Amino acid sequence: MNRFIRSASAALALAALAVTTASAELKESAKAPLFTTRAALAGKEFGFSLKAALAKGPVVLYFYPKAFTQGCTLEANAFAEAMPQFKAAGASVIGMSADDIATLKDFSRKECRDAFPVGVASPAIAKAYDVAMASGMTRRTSYVIARDGRIVAVHSNADYRDHVAKTLAAVRALAK
Repeated sequence: MNRFIRSASAALALAALAVTTASAELKESAKAPLFTTRAALAGKEFGFSLKAALAKGPVVLYFYPKAFTQGCTLEANAFAEAMPQFKAAGASVIGMSADDIATLKDFSRKECRDAFPVGVASPAIAKAYDVAMASGMTRRTSYVIARDGRIVAVHSNADYRDHVAKTLAAVRALAK
């Protein structure tokens, strides 16, 4: 009986480690990997550079699984509604998913309400930010990156509802 309990405990510990490793995101104070990608704002494609965006102020980089799904649409709507507050705190926002640029152009108009851009999270970008999922989608993870390129806040949760509030609070804390 005692051996069974130890075996079960060991199996649970390994399972917990696997879950932790599979969902490990970049940590606060880590240097954010720089990247360029194709992005869309108000239905128009452009080249996005994280380095150029950081030169203007802090960046909220949020990854979401798939455009036009319920949670991702509601999250985009919430970021769009909060954009005046992000701008007042000196920050910019970009959403990232593995969707193609044609889909992102449409999503940027309809769900991001022309308020902020969305970019293509290539497999290399998703891997660099540790948000890649086996299904070819990205895990819902939000990063707040300071002007110096350091990550100051991370929120990784499949539930979209806290991403805007938590990233806005982190941006406001940076502004103080």
